[in-house]
Amino acid sequence: MIVICEECGKKYRIDTAKIPEKGAKFKCKSCSHVITVSKPVETVPGPPPPAPDPMPARDSEESPGAPEPAKPDKPTKTKKSKKPKRETKGIGLRTKMTLLFVFIPIVLIAAAGALYLWQLNTLASDITNVSSKVVTQMAEDIIQENARAVAKQCALFIANHSKLKKENYNNDQESRKTAVQKVGKSGYTALYELPDGDGVWRTWAHANPKIIGIDMSKLKKPLGKNFPGFWKVFTGVKNGKESRGYYSWKDADGRVRDKFMVCTPVEGTRYIIASTTYLDEFTQPVTHMEMRAEKFLTNTRNIVFGIMGGTLILIILIVSIYGTQLTGRIKSLTDVADRISVGELDAEIKIKSKDELGDLAEAISRMQDSIRLSIERLRRRR
Repeated sequence: MIVICEECGKKYRIDTAKIPEKGAKFKCKSCSHVITVSKPVETVPGPPPPAPDPMPARDSEESPGAPEPAKPDKPTKTKKSKKPKRETKGIGLRTKMTLLFVFIPIVLIAAAGALYLWQLNTLASDITNVSSKVVTQMAEDIIQENARAVAKQCALFIANHSKLKKENYNNDQESRKTAVQKVGKSGYTALYELPDGDGVWRTWAHANPKIIGIDMSKLKKPLGKNFPGFWKVFTGVKNGKESRGYYSWKDADGRVRDKFMVCTPVEGTRYIIASTTYLDEFTQPVTHMEMRAEKFLTNTRNIVFGIMGGTLILIILIVSIYGTQLTGRIKSLTDVADRISVGELDAEIKIKSKDELGDLAEAISRMQDSIRLSIERLRRRR
């Protein structure tokens, strides 16, 4: 009986009578591969087979007495064949999964969240800005209309009380009631006169009796840096034209707030009606709306960031767990395929999943069985 080594092709002539019923194993002298020999099944004798063709010179055939007899009772240590080293070509599967299912979703979610917050912020800013402008314009118009209405009332009063001296305008109840009226919550109107030959501007009806008849330019010291803005609007009345504008005013509590003033000439006289008040008294509701919008925007931003963060963490966990399991199964199948490729046909396939990886495992198992049967048939033929 001739036995051929599967690894190096060396041939051995074995006496079938010396092979035990359970078979035997011996080590190839050339490559140390362990060769398994089974006892041939006895068949009915027939015509003798033709003599085998002479083997090539390189396949040296051992004589019946030359080969080392198989010793099935004494197990021999087999030398495991080295697995071929695999070099990673390109990006690994886990890296690809991280890029596709973690990095790209993070970029897309972050971009979508940033765009959403930007649009929300722009919308809130536009609404508050437009509302503030509309309310400011309405407040300015109200103050202007108030100045014009009081100017007309004062013109009628002065025409009907021509004998009343201007020094007494603030003491006369009817005159004071006409010239000094409330504007908004804390504002008021006042009556002052164009400068005479000495160039002095004087006020004759005012909510503050201390400035009646004084040179108004002396307010420069108490008003300090706020005086230029006030003086520009106060003296801007020329040739019967209205003057209007903003200036800063320091309250008793030390707060500096913006005031808006409209100065309207009293028709037919040298007098001017000044109507002034704090503008924030009109824009305060809009300011509150801006604060609520900012608070709402902050809460929305926090919620969006929370949802984005939770989503990203969930994606990372899912991809990490599933990716680790998937790559582990693929690596296991790759290791089994490597072991089969070096002749370890008894390698165990442990993957039993019902998905595509399970189908691949079954295909490798079928390939393993097919190779094993093919080798057995080849042994029997030889």
